[in-house]
Amino acid sequence: MKQIIKNSLFVIALFAALPLLAQQKDIKLPPEATEFWEPVPKKVTPGAQNHQPPSDAIVLFDGNNLNNFVSDRTGGFPEWKVENGAFTVTPRTGDIRTKQGFGDMQLHIEWTAPTVIKGEGQGRGNSGIFLMSHYELQVLDSHESRTYSNGQAGSIYKQHPPLVNAMKAPGEWNTYDVIFTAPKFNADGMLVSPARVTVFHNGILVQNNMELKGPTEYIGIPNYKAHPAEMPIKLQDHGDLVTYRNIWVRKL
Repeated sequence: MKQIIKNSLFVIALFAALPLLAQQKDIKLPPEATEFWEPVPKKVTPGAQNHQPPSDAIVLFDGNNLNNFVSDRTGGFPEWKVENGAFTVTPRTGDIRTKQGFGDMQLHIEWTAPTVIKGEGQGRGNSGIFLMSHYELQVLDSHESRTYSNGQAGSIYKQHPPLVNAMKAPGEWNTYDVIFTAPKFNADGMLVSPARVTVFHNGILVQNNMELKGPTEYIGIPNYKAHPAEMPIKLQDHGDLVTYRNIWVRKL
C-alpha cells in the first residue's frame, strides 16, 4: 500500500512539473539578454614591449636608484650596488624590501646569476623574492647545477617545484612574471583563503595557480599566521652576487 502511495505521488509531481519544463524549453532569449555594458573595464596602455611597465604599473626599479627600497636590517638606504641600469646584492649587508606594501598583484622582475660560477646547489647564485615578505619565489643558478626540486629556480621554496626548468645560463637575463593572490584572514585571525601564485619563467609557465601552504620555512612545516593585507616585497641577500633590473608591480 505504501509503495502504491509513493508511486502515485511521483506521478502527480511529474505531471505538475510538465508545464514548467515545457515553458523552460520554449523560452527564446534575444542575444541582448546575456550582454552587460557596465562596468566598463578601465583602459590601460601597455608598454611598447611586454616586459615594459604598462600605464597603471608602480615602477619599483627603473635602472636609476633604489629609492623605492630600504634595508630590511636597518630601515635605512640599501647598500646594494646600482650600476648600468641594474643593481646587485652586496653580500652580508642584509635583505632589502620595498617601502610600499602589496597584496594581490602582478609582478614583473628580471634577474641574472653571477657569471663567475662558484659552488653547487643552494650555494650557486642564490637569492629569493619574498612576496608579502613571507612567500619565497626562489632565485638560483639552476642552469646546470642540481639541487632539491622544490629549491631550484622557479620553485615556491620548500613547497612547490617548477613544472619545468626554464633557467638561462649565468650572465643571461631571466624574467619572472608573477600573479599573486594574497591570503585572507577573518577578524579573529583565522585563515579564510590561502595564498595562490602563478609564475611564468622566461615566458614559460612554471607555477599554475598553486596554493601555498603557508609562509616559507627553511626547516619545518609552514603554518599561516594572520598578517596585514599589504606587505613589502623583499629581496634576499644569500651571499651571492645576483643582479636585478626592471621591477614593476600592478595592484590587482
